[in-house]
Parts: sequence; structure tokens; C-alpha cells
Amino acid sequence: MRNQRFHFPSLSPVALAGGTVGFLAVVYIGLIAAVMSYAALTIEFAQSVKNDEASVASLESQYLAAIASITTTNYVAEGYVVPSVETFVRAKSATALR
Repeated sequence: MRNQRFHFPSLSPVALAGGTVGFLAVVYIGLIAAVMSYAALTIEFAQSVKNDEASVASLESQYLAAIASITTTNYVAEGYVVPSVETFVRAKSATALR
């Protein structure tokens, strides 16, 4: 058999440096794209949180207005009377385990 050995093709240092620079440029562009998409998602999430806080504040103000209306209503003026007798019924267990 012949004595064959694998030889790497001779690359010049300029070609090797050019390939490395090209690879690093592609990696850099990919990292910039990842950071920009992360920033866009973070901003979108922050806006979503602000929108949710605003809707909760609106619902809370409606709830507080309803509670204020209930507590300030004069039920005697509305035609209701105070009950003469209060009867309490023993409640059954809410679950089957009790």
C-alpha cells in the first residue's frame, strides 16, 4: 500500500482572517437582531401591562361607585322595611369530605 497522508490545503493567513471576519460579522448581525427582537417584546409587554392596569383601575372605580351607591341608599325611603324576625338555617357542607 501506498503511504498516503491527508494534507490540509494551504490557506493564506489573509484568506483565513477574511473567513473569520465574515463569520464574526454574521454572528454580530444575528446577535443584534436577537437584542432588537427582545427589546421589542419587552416594550410590547410593558404596554400590555399598562393597558391591563388601566382596565383594572376602571373596573375598580365602577365597583367602588356601586358600593357607595349601595351603602348610601336609604332603604326605608325605597319602601323596604326592617325584618321582624331573623331565621338562620344550618348550611350543609360545601364538599363531600366534610
